[in-house]
Amino acid sequence: MTRTEHTGHLDRTEDIDRTDRTDPGGLDALFDPRSVAVVGASGNPEKWGYWLASGALQGRDRRTVHLVNRRGGELHGVRFLPGLDGLPDPPEHVVVAVPPQQVRPLVVQGLAAGARCFTVITSGGTSTDEERELASLVTAGGARLLGPNCMGVVDTTSGLRLSWGDFPAGAVGLVSQSGNLALEIGRLLARAGQGFSRFVSLGNQRDIDAADALDALIAHGPTRIVAAYVEDFRDGRRLARTLTAAHAAGKPVLLLTVGRSEASGRAAASHTGALVSARATVEAVCRDAGALLLDTAGELVDTAICLLGATSGFPSAGTGLPRHAHGGATPPGPRRESAAARRRGALRVAVVGDSGGQGALAADALVSRGLCVPALSVDTSHEVAVHLPPGAACANPVDLAGAGEVDLGSYARIARTLLLGGDADAVVLTGYFGDYATANPAQAERECEVARELAAAARQSGRQLVVHTMARDTPALAVLRAQAVPVYERIEQAATALACTARLRARVVAAPVASPPTASFAVPDGGYESVRELLASYGLTFPAAAFVTTAEEAAEAAHRTGYPLVLKAMGLAHKTEAGGVVLGIGDEGRLRAAFARMRSTTGATRYAVEAMASPPYAVELIAGVRHDPAFGPVAMVGIGGVTAELLADTAVALAPLTPDRARESLLSLRHAPLLTGWRGSPPVHLDAAAAALCALARAGAEHPELSELEVNPLLVHPGGAIALDAHGVLR
Repeated sequence: MTRTEHTGHLDRTEDIDRTDRTDPGGLDALFDPRSVAVVGASGNPEKWGYWLASGALQGRDRRTVHLVNRRGGELHGVRFLPGLDGLPDPPEHVVVAVPPQQVRPLVVQGLAAGARCFTVITSGGTSTDEERELASLVTAGGARLLGPNCMGVVDTTSGLRLSWGDFPAGAVGLVSQSGNLALEIGRLLARAGQGFSRFVSLGNQRDIDAADALDALIAHGPTRIVAAYVEDFRDGRRLARTLTAAHAAGKPVLLLTVGRSEASGRAAASHTGALVSARATVEAVCRDAGALLLDTAGELVDTAICLLGATSGFPSAGTGLPRHAHGGATPPGPRRESAAARRRGALRVAVVGDSGGQGALAADALVSRGLCVPALSVDTSHEVAVHLPPGAACANPVDLAGAGEVDLGSYARIARTLLLGGDADAVVLTGYFGDYATANPAQAERECEVARELAAAARQSGRQLVVHTMARDTPALAVLRAQAVPVYERIEQAATALACTARLRARVVAAPVASPPTASFAVPDGGYESVRELLASYGLTFPAAAFVTTAEEAAEAAHRTGYPLVLKAMGLAHKTEAGGVVLGIGDEGRLRAAFARMRSTTGATRYAVEAMASPPYAVELIAGVRHDPAFGPVAMVGIGGVTAELLADTAVALAPLTPDRARESLLSLRHAPLLTGWRGSPPVHLDAAAAALCALARAGAEHPELSELEVNPLLVHPGGAIALDAHGVLR
């Protein structure tokens, strides 16, 4: 190959294979440009321009690299050019690391030179408006913008390194709004023998956003795991569709985000505002889209390593994790498991330890995270006993009882028996293996040989093998990692990773998330009278009622409604606490007395006289819709009444709802047994309850003028569902 002396760029006659330039959204120029220009290049290692230029030069065997600095200079023998207008050929990707006031002129210059992508490391201006204008300038010119105020982009598969820091190569694609978090994840991956396929620092997302970057990772063959840290979800509905597409493509998505508290004013306006947090909404989106929301960088890396080591595949077609060794979706061998385990559908784990204590603690850690550690069948126990000393524990956990010290091959024989036996979906090896050569170097070769046998047994079985060891970075562990066997230093890491993997595989993706429809008319206010009329038009059932302003009108309405009845003061957010509700009024005298007290206490000017609804075996629910800034209408259902916020037993999903999703939400509540028949009570009418939720969710989705819409209580009973109170919050 030939390079020019002053820029280090390739002679364009060289044949470079770019058949993989298939990223959606026109991002091929971001990840695998034919040419790169680094503006603000520097020879000073203390400056960003140095690291960007150094990284760019590492890809010179694949692309032209231009280094630009108007003051001149050189790096690694490559001279800096004074500007983009003097380049010998057009730069496809321009990296901008100059002071903010110089960004716009450089972008104009780059567009004129034919640039198709800009990565702006510095901020794009002194205000949000200036950054938006910069993005408009770029996109109007037919190009794309990453940033501003970002850490850059890395593609280890195309040799593109346009960022600061170390990014080890591997199979994890990362999209992040935090540069330091990306570096932490990179170091944790490297310690586990893994790394990045791609890294995208989103910055201020003025053009390329999280969904764009994730779409590109889904389409990227070498990316097997997709990871993301997102604070600002922008168009949450679009991101939800992207997560669903990742699941369909067989690309597991591991997501980190931050929680945000609700403002006290919103919480006071309705129970829904207090019960539907931003975190709960993201959890619901991940659940329905088949992604996994995690808490820490360590948890993300541990889960990624476990997924990359899995031979049992991912529950969808595509280019994600490998399928079973035998080509099917179910491991070979009979499934001997208890009826309880079948009902739970929990991942069955066999534990092997060279210490009874470690094996028992491992079992506790696994079970506490929702996994199953079943007793082994008689046949498997007998097969295990053949390889162990007399009296050794052969149930589950299996205790080697010193067999490993006598013969290291015992580890592989026991693991193979359990992996092939059909009693477990995964095997956890816990304890000392991996550390024998530390105390006795003569055992190094044999320990590595056993490590290879363990990996081979996992591949043959098509089941998961996970190793927890007290060792660190020994030759045997290097063998295991090289053959994609997950290795962890702490048993809680192994247990959590297995549990997360099991949760991800168990995800059943809901119907694709649709954008909410546009309202045909607006609700005049959020009061009970108008909201009741709105919800009744969507099919919700309410008790017979009349709305009055005087005691005389109330008495007349009562004759039509009949006793007993309920009197409610209108215009109050929390009627019960304010003394605005009286139940079970049995005659006119009590009605007039209640009316007088309520008017004195609340000062209300309008009241509802409503038939008393008290069907037997009823359960009070709260149901609502809240408009999230990123995700739009979000539906919530939970145990309701005056204890709604105390119990905080809720389920959340994007609105509108399907009947199946509504039923799933109801049955996911901790108190769901109250709905399905508790201590001899008949079950409530779940179909009617689900239909009421669907109607409420549709109303909330179709009326964006209401930031919140709520029914509390929604009385569900064996004969149906009836709404007893409702209100909304106007934007």
